[in-house]
Amino acid sequence: MARPEQVLLLEPQHELRFRGPFTDVVTSTLKLTNPTDRNVCFKVRTTAPRRYCVRPNNGILDAGTSILLSVMLQPFDYDPKEKSKHKFMVLSMLAPHDMTDMEGVWKDAKPEELMDSRLRCAFDMPLDNAKTCCALQHEDPDHTVLSSSLPKSASSSLDEAEGKKVMDECRRLQAEVHRLREENRRIRENDGLRKRTTTSVAPPLDSSSIMAAREGGLLSGGVLALCVLLFVLGVILGKLIL
Repeated sequence: MARPEQVLLLEPQHELRFRGPFTDVVTSTLKLTNPTDRNVCFKVRTTAPRRYCVRPNNGILDAGTSILLSVMLQPFDYDPKEKSKHKFMVLSMLAPHDMTDMEGVWKDAKPEELMDSRLRCAFDMPLDNAKTCCALQHEDPDHTVLSSSLPKSASSSLDEAEGKKVMDECRRLQAEVHRLREENRRIRENDGLRKRTTTSVAPPLDSSSIMAAREGGLLSGGVLALCVLLFVLGVILGKLIL
Protein backbone atom coordinates (compact mmCIF):
# COMPACT_ATOMS: atom_id res chain seq x y z
CA MET A 1 0.00 0.00 0.00
CA ALA A 2 1.35 3.42 -0.97
CA ARG A 3 2.16 5.90 1.76
CA PRO A 4 -0.02 8.99 2.12
CA GLU A 5 1.20 12.32 0.78
CA GLN A 6 3.44 14.39 3.03
CA VAL A 7 1.44 16.98 5.00
CA LEU A 8 4.48 18.98 6.11
CA LEU A 9 5.85 21.73 3.89
CA LEU A 10 9.64 21.62 3.42
CA GLU A 11 11.89 24.56 2.52
CA PRO A 12 13.95 23.76 0.52
CA GLN A 13 11.83 21.05 -1.00
CA HIS A 14 14.33 18.82 -2.81
CA GLU A 15 17.95 19.76 -2.08
CA LEU A 16 20.14 20.80 0.84
CA ARG A 17 23.13 22.88 -0.28
CA PHE A 18 26.35 23.20 1.70
CA ARG A 19 28.79 25.99 0.81
CA GLY A 20 32.52 25.45 1.42
CA PRO A 21 35.30 25.65 2.30
CA PHE A 22 34.76 22.42 4.20
CA THR A 23 37.64 22.77 6.65
CA ASP A 24 35.10 23.57 9.39
CA VAL A 25 31.50 22.67 10.19
CA VAL A 26 29.11 23.91 7.48
CA THR A 27 25.43 24.39 8.36
CA SER A 28 22.38 24.29 6.13
CA THR A 29 18.86 25.11 7.34
CA LEU A 30 15.72 23.09 6.72
CA LYS A 31 12.35 24.65 7.55
CA LEU A 32 9.34 22.45 8.36
CA THR A 33 5.82 23.92 8.38
CA ASN A 34 2.64 22.20 9.60
CA PRO A 35 -0.34 23.75 7.73
CA THR A 36 -2.88 21.28 9.18
CA ASP A 37 -5.09 21.49 12.28
CA ARG A 38 -3.39 18.43 13.79
CA ASN A 39 -0.11 18.05 15.61
CA VAL A 40 2.47 16.17 13.53
CA CYS A 41 5.38 14.02 14.69
CA PHE A 42 8.55 14.24 12.61
CA LYS A 43 11.91 12.48 12.44
CA VAL A 44 14.94 13.16 10.21
CA ARG A 45 17.19 10.40 8.86
CA THR A 46 20.24 10.43 6.59
CA THR A 47 22.24 7.93 4.57
CA ALA A 48 25.49 9.29 6.12
CA PRO A 49 24.85 9.62 9.88
CA ARG A 50 28.57 10.02 10.68
CA ARG A 51 28.91 13.03 8.40
CA TYR A 52 25.89 15.04 9.57
CA CYS A 53 24.37 16.30 12.79
CA VAL A 54 20.72 17.47 12.82
CA ARG A 55 19.29 19.62 15.62
CA PRO A 56 16.56 18.85 16.44
CA ASN A 57 16.31 15.55 14.58
CA ASN A 58 12.81 14.69 15.87
CA GLY A 59 9.87 16.22 17.72
CA ILE A 60 6.24 17.31 17.51
CA LEU A 61 5.17 20.19 15.31
CA ASP A 62 2.01 21.86 16.56
CA ALA A 63 -0.80 22.73 14.17
CA GLY A 64 -0.13 25.87 12.11
CA THR A 65 3.46 26.29 13.31
CA SER A 66 6.94 26.02 11.81
CA ILE A 67 10.37 24.91 12.98
CA LEU A 68 13.94 25.42 11.71
CA LEU A 69 16.28 22.43 11.67
CA SER A 70 20.06 22.93 11.58
CA VAL A 71 21.80 20.36 9.41
CA MET A 72 25.54 20.44 10.21
CA LEU A 73 28.08 18.89 7.86
CA GLN A 74 31.31 17.80 9.57
CA PRO A 75 34.72 18.87 8.12
CA PHE A 76 36.13 16.67 5.35
CA ASP A 77 38.56 16.71 2.39
CA TYR A 78 36.54 18.11 -0.49
CA ASP A 79 37.02 16.60 -3.94
CA PRO A 80 35.28 18.63 -6.71
CA LYS A 81 35.23 15.58 -9.00
CA GLU A 82 33.23 13.54 -6.50
CA LYS A 83 29.47 14.04 -6.62
CA SER A 84 27.54 13.81 -3.38
CA LYS A 85 25.35 10.74 -2.96
CA HIS A 86 24.13 11.70 0.51
CA LYS A 87 20.39 11.95 1.08
CA PHE A 88 17.98 12.96 3.83
CA MET A 89 14.51 11.71 4.58
CA VAL A 90 11.92 13.51 6.66
CA LEU A 91 9.43 11.06 8.19
CA SER A 92 6.16 12.32 9.63
CA MET A 93 2.86 11.09 10.99
CA LEU A 94 -0.21 12.62 12.58
CA ALA A 95 0.25 12.64 16.34
CA PRO A 96 -2.26 10.46 18.25
CA HIS A 97 -4.58 12.40 20.57
CA ASP A 98 -3.56 10.27 23.55
CA MET A 99 0.20 10.26 22.81
CA THR A 100 2.44 9.95 25.87
CA ASP A 101 5.65 8.32 24.58
CA MET A 102 7.36 9.60 21.43
CA GLU A 103 9.50 6.49 20.89
CA GLY A 104 6.53 4.23 21.43
CA VAL A 105 4.55 6.11 18.78
CA TRP A 106 7.20 5.44 16.12
CA LYS A 107 7.54 1.78 17.10
CA ASP A 108 3.77 1.20 16.94
CA ALA A 109 3.21 3.27 13.77
CA LYS A 110 1.69 1.42 10.83
CA PRO A 111 3.23 1.82 7.34
CA GLU A 112 0.06 3.43 5.99
CA GLU A 113 0.32 6.13 8.67
CA LEU A 114 3.85 7.23 7.75
CA MET A 115 4.64 10.05 5.33
CA ASP A 116 8.07 10.94 3.98
CA SER A 117 9.97 13.48 1.90
CA ARG A 118 13.47 12.98 0.45
CA LEU A 119 16.19 15.56 -0.14
CA ARG A 120 19.59 15.18 -1.78
CA CYS A 121 22.78 17.00 -0.72
CA ALA A 122 24.88 19.30 -2.91
CA PHE A 123 28.28 20.89 -2.20
CA ASP A 124 29.38 24.32 -3.47
CA MET A 125 32.97 25.56 -3.37
CA PRO A 126 33.39 29.37 -3.69
CA LEU A 127 35.57 30.43 -6.65
CA ASP A 128 37.60 32.80 -4.44
CA ASN A 129 38.93 29.85 -2.46
CA ALA A 130 39.93 27.96 -5.61
CA LYS A 131 42.02 30.70 -7.24
CA THR A 132 45.73 31.39 -6.79
CA CYS A 133 47.90 34.25 -8.00
CA CYS A 134 51.48 34.83 -9.17
CA ALA A 135 53.88 37.02 -7.17
CA LEU A 136 56.75 39.24 -8.44
CA GLN A 137 59.96 39.30 -6.37
CA HIS A 138 62.88 41.71 -7.04
CA GLU A 139 66.39 40.49 -6.25
CA ASP A 140 68.23 43.71 -7.34
CA PRO A 141 67.73 46.69 -9.73
CA ASP A 142 69.12 44.73 -12.70
CA HIS A 143 67.39 41.36 -12.20
CA THR A 144 63.74 40.53 -11.73
CA VAL A 145 62.58 37.04 -10.80
CA LEU A 146 59.00 35.89 -11.37
CA SER A 147 57.81 33.09 -9.11
CA SER A 148 54.45 31.35 -9.12
CA SER A 149 53.14 28.89 -6.60
CA LEU A 150 50.01 26.80 -6.16
CA PRO A 151 49.53 25.91 -2.49
CA LYS A 152 48.39 22.36 -1.83
CA SER A 153 45.24 23.57 -0.07
CA ALA A 154 44.23 25.60 -3.14
CA SER A 155 45.48 23.27 -5.87
CA SER A 156 43.34 20.46 -4.48
CA SER A 157 40.26 22.52 -5.30
CA LEU A 158 41.36 23.67 -8.76
CA ASP A 159 39.94 21.84 -11.72
CA GLU A 160 42.08 21.18 -14.79
CA ALA A 161 40.80 24.16 -16.80
CA GLU A 162 41.39 26.67 -13.99
CA GLY A 163 44.89 25.34 -13.38
CA LYS A 164 45.76 25.74 -17.08
CA LYS A 165 44.61 29.39 -17.00
CA VAL A 166 46.86 30.14 -14.03
CA MET A 167 49.92 28.55 -15.65
CA ASP A 168 49.31 30.39 -18.96
CA GLU A 169 49.14 33.70 -17.09
CA CYS A 170 52.41 32.94 -15.29
CA ARG A 171 54.17 32.18 -18.58
CA ARG A 172 52.87 35.43 -20.07
CA LEU A 173 54.21 37.43 -17.13
CA GLN A 174 57.59 35.71 -17.36
CA ALA A 175 57.88 36.70 -21.04
CA GLU A 176 56.95 40.31 -20.19
CA VAL A 177 59.62 40.48 -17.48
CA HIS A 178 62.25 39.13 -19.90
CA ARG A 179 61.27 41.78 -22.49
CA LEU A 180 61.56 44.60 -19.94
CA ARG A 181 64.96 43.35 -18.79
CA GLU A 182 66.32 43.40 -22.38
CA GLU A 183 64.94 46.89 -22.96
CA ASN A 184 66.61 48.14 -19.77
CA ARG A 185 69.95 46.68 -20.93
CA ARG A 186 69.73 48.48 -24.30
CA ILE A 187 68.94 51.80 -22.58
CA ARG A 188 72.04 51.48 -20.38
CA GLU A 189 74.23 50.78 -23.43
CA ASN A 190 72.88 53.88 -25.28
CA ASP A 191 73.48 56.07 -22.21
CA GLY A 192 77.11 54.91 -22.05
CA LEU A 193 77.64 55.71 -25.74
CA ARG A 194 76.27 59.27 -25.34
CA LYS A 195 78.54 59.92 -22.35
CA ARG A 196 81.63 58.83 -24.28
CA THR A 197 80.66 61.11 -27.19
CA THR A 198 80.10 64.24 -25.03
CA THR A 199 83.39 63.81 -23.12
CA SER A 200 85.60 63.83 -26.28
CA VAL A 201 88.13 66.76 -26.72
CA ALA A 202 86.71 69.84 -28.48
CA PRO A 203 88.65 71.16 -31.55
CA PRO A 204 90.80 74.34 -31.06
CA LEU A 205 89.37 77.70 -32.05
CA ASP A 206 90.78 79.44 -35.15
CA SER A 207 91.76 83.15 -35.34
CA SER A 208 88.43 84.23 -36.88
CA SER A 209 86.52 82.71 -34.00
CA ILE A 210 88.73 84.49 -31.48
CA MET A 211 88.19 87.88 -33.22
CA ALA A 212 84.43 87.32 -33.30
CA ALA A 213 84.45 86.57 -29.59
CA ARG A 214 86.42 89.77 -28.85
CA GLU A 215 84.09 91.89 -30.96
CA GLY A 216 81.16 90.36 -29.17
CA GLY A 217 82.74 91.25 -25.83
CA LEU A 218 83.39 94.83 -26.92
CA LEU A 219 79.87 95.20 -28.19
CA SER A 220 78.42 93.96 -24.90
CA GLY A 221 80.64 96.41 -22.97
CA GLY A 222 79.51 99.34 -25.15
CA VAL A 223 75.84 98.54 -24.65
CA LEU A 224 76.35 98.36 -20.89
CA ALA A 225 78.15 101.74 -20.82
CA LEU A 226 75.36 103.37 -22.89
CA CYS A 227 72.74 102.05 -20.44
CA VAL A 228 74.64 103.50 -17.46
CA LEU A 229 74.97 106.89 -19.22
CA LEU A 230 71.23 107.03 -20.00
CA PHE A 231 70.43 106.19 -16.38
CA VAL A 232 72.65 109.00 -15.05
CA LEU A 233 71.15 111.54 -17.51
CA GLY A 234 67.70 110.51 -16.45
CA VAL A 235 68.50 111.12 -12.77
CA ILE A 236 70.01 114.57 -13.52
CA LEU A 237 67.05 115.64 -15.67
CA GLY A 238 64.66 114.53 -13.00
CA LYS A 239 66.35 116.72 -10.37
CA LEU A 240 66.38 119.74 -12.68
CA ILE A 241 62.69 119.40 -13.46
CA LEU A 242 61.76 119.09 -9.77
